[in-house]
Amino acid sequence: MAKKPTAAKKASPRKQKATAPVHVAVPQDADGVRRLLKDLRDAGKPIEVRMATLQSLGAAAFSVANFDSVNADYIAALREVSTDSHEQLRRRSLGILSRNKDGYAQKALLDGLKNPAKALLPPEKALQLLGNDVHAGAYAAARAIVKKPPNEDAKREALRLLAADSKSEPLFEKVLRDKKEFRENRQLAASALHSLNPDKLQRQARRILKDKSDYADIKATSLTALEQFGDAATLGKDKALFQSVTRFKAASKTSAKYKQTARRFLSKYGQ
Repeated sequence: MAKKPTAAKKASPRKQKATAPVHVAVPQDADGVRRLLKDLRDAGKPIEVRMATLQSLGAAAFSVANFDSVNADYIAALREVSTDSHEQLRRRSLGILSRNKDGYAQKALLDGLKNPAKALLPPEKALQLLGNDVHAGAYAAARAIVKKPPNEDAKREALRLLAADSKSEPLFEKVLRDKKEFRENRQLAASALHSLNPDKLQRQARRILKDKSDYADIKATSLTALEQFGDAATLGKDKALFQSVTRFKAASKTSAKYKQTARRFLSKYGQ
């Protein structure tokens, strides 16, 4: 009689096989598109099948010669599944709609930012999609997010969205000056100010460099802005600034990369 296997010899549980990717053929004509639109809307089908269907429909929009004849149905289906129970499908469909500057999608995304109970996506994802077609309403919603962020990712995306909004200059100055802010947010603020109002960035950069308690990476960003875009006539007269840069270059905690930036600045402006 065969011996029973000991505990050490018991077979380990079988590893689950990776799910094979679902492939849905790209339709060749309008009738094929209509069939896939029906599958896309069918909440009873596996989400993997519906996602693959959506991908094939996206390809068909470029390859089917008479796609215009079904485009209205395609948009209607995208709007319908943008409220589906699966976030992945909502996100993908809203992404397609927003890239096509669809008013329904923008309103739905904005409504979700104003009223989280109506949100179809997390606020940071909604802000990313609103960046495809920015209007005044999106800027207002983004400023509200920065003022009272639901999370840090949402605040960061709101700052990115506002980078082209001239009315947000004061906001970016405030973020850049705030040493309690996340460094990435301050870097974003510096970049936005450089685009919106270079003179304001120059003034703030000089203040940061003279502040002994500010962070080295923020000082380096400020120094780069001055070194590359500064006004020689103004900088050449600022002795306090040059003393600050000299201290920054000599500090033991300053990295070699930042020291090199400081040397370029001092060499360029004659100190």
